[in-house]
Amino acid sequence: MKKSLCTALLVLTSAFPVWANDKAKVIDELAGYLEFVDYGGGTIFAEQIPKSEYAKMMIIDVRDAAQFSKAHLPGAVNIEWRQVLAKRNDIPKNKMVLIYCNTGTLSAQAGFALRVSGWENVRILQGGYAEWQAKGGVDANAKAAGVVPQH
Repeated sequence: MKKSLCTALLVLTSAFPVWANDKAKVIDELAGYLEFVDYGGGTIFAEQIPKSEYAKMMIIDVRDAAQFSKAHLPGAVNIEWRQVLAKRNDIPKNKMVLIYCNTGTLSAQAGFALRVSGWENVRILQGGYAEWQAKGGVDANAKAAGVVPQH
């Protein structure tokens, strides 16, 4: 089993104590998810997000509080990656949820846990904060389209 899948299994078994002693059920749930998940597992690139869409979504920075306080996407809230299931009641299912970290590794694990838990509206920012910045931040979509952003 890949490391990220093992990590997700551990997250799920700790989040759902009823399943902790029935790993076969957890594995069946994961297998069912993997059979139907879209290619990319819910990832999205910075250049796919128009600037106007950022205000319409919940943005979750899953890095630690110190990194979040230094810099983050506009409007983001900080929920450390290991806490997303514990704070799942604060995460809507009726609008897009964008999750990111520095490079996409931790956010992929947090996003996977949420998606397996029923949040089909979760997207993981491919490449994380670093790639988002390098591509132009909130203007990445316009930049990719060859439009000069107006500020």
